[in-house]
Amino acid sequence: MQEIHLEGRQRIKSQEMAFTGLFAALIAAGAYMRIDIPVQPFPMHFTLQFFFVLLAGYVLGARRGAAVFAAGGGPAYLIRPTFGFLIGFVAAAWITGKLCWKRPGGGVAWRLFSAFWGMMTYYLCGMVYFYVISNYVIHMPVSWKLVVINCFLITAAEDFILCVMAAVVARRLMPFALGQYR
Repeated sequence: MQEIHLEGRQRIKSQEMAFTGLFAALIAAGAYMRIDIPVQPFPMHFTLQFFFVLLAGYVLGARRGAAVFAAGGGPAYLIRPTFGFLIGFVAAAWITGKLCWKRPGGGVAWRLFSAFWGMMTYYLCGMVYFYVISNYVIHMPVSWKLVVINCFLITAAEDFILCVMAAVVARRLMPFALGQYR
């Protein structure tokens, strides 16, 4: 059996691919760790996907973190009002990673600040998409009040707790990430 030795940039690319695959798998698994919230007109779900999205941003940085995106479902999935939250995952990972890596040695408070703005971006993408698709594409009118209640108020506190958890967990992962990507 021949041993393969990777050097320099090639070794880093292999590690990037491995981490990207790992976070894609974690985000996909997080979809199955969920609590269904039976609200109308569409049920909402609280999942652990957002937690792994934040960690992807912390560990992989803005560009690599945003590249981790697995939606599935084909073109018809694009007209689901909740698809905007999947788009929001990309934006949240990018914002979280971009802010966090401006101060890679920053403490938990800086990582929490980064995650908070990632969370706000996530919700903004999801809520705007939900409103537009519901009202103008599938013609199921919803008010902004309903969107804010169903798509923000019901899950924002829990997602903020995930931000705190991700900021704390990232404390252990960031030194490893700094050694890999800097």
